[in-house]
Amino acid sequence: MGKSAFGYMFFGFLLTGVVVAMSYPSTKGENLSVLLDNPVEDEAYHKMMDVLMSPRCVNCHPSDNIPKQGDDRHPHYFGMARGENNLGYQATNCTTCHQTENNRYSGVPGAPEWSLAPDKMKWEGLTRNEIARSMLNRQHNGDRSLTELEHHLTEHELVLWAWKPGVDAQGIPREPPPVPLEEYRAAVKEWIENGAIVPED
Repeated sequence: MGKSAFGYMFFGFLLTGVVVAMSYPSTKGENLSVLLDNPVEDEAYHKMMDVLMSPRCVNCHPSDNIPKQGDDRHPHYFGMARGENNLGYQATNCTTCHQTENNRYSGVPGAPEWSLAPDKMKWEGLTRNEIARSMLNRQHNGDRSLTELEHHLTEHELVLWAWKPGVDAQGIPREPPPVPLEEYRAAVKEWIENGAIVPED
């Protein structure tokens, strides 16, 4: 084989190697998770949404202005409704029964600022992606930035009540959200730091 033919073959092998190498994803920098369909971000997102879709959260985000109770999410006893400023009506104000902490004798739950979520934060009946988009909409989330939203989701005492829900009227402990608090906090932080991406439906 002449030197010229050998040179062409060598160049061909070299070019093929470059093309093959370029077809594999790089393992450096932030592109890896993007190329792998964002597995880390998706895990954080779904862990966060498992909490936000639990009865401890959705019971206070009703679609029909009637607060829900229990894991079966039945309508609040005594005909309670949203009323004025999300706190019920004068004769049936939320804080008439719900104090700043759980009442272990009567089974009435309590936490600071006990109330229904505002009307624009209705989550009941929505998918997890619809809830997430609503949370990111400043017209629906109380005009919160991402930083403010993270603080609300991870530090607000009424939100944190979900992990210390006390007992019901029969003395049976209420079920907390399906994700431990610190795992949930880490998931919210990670989701927001990665751009608060909502997966496609």
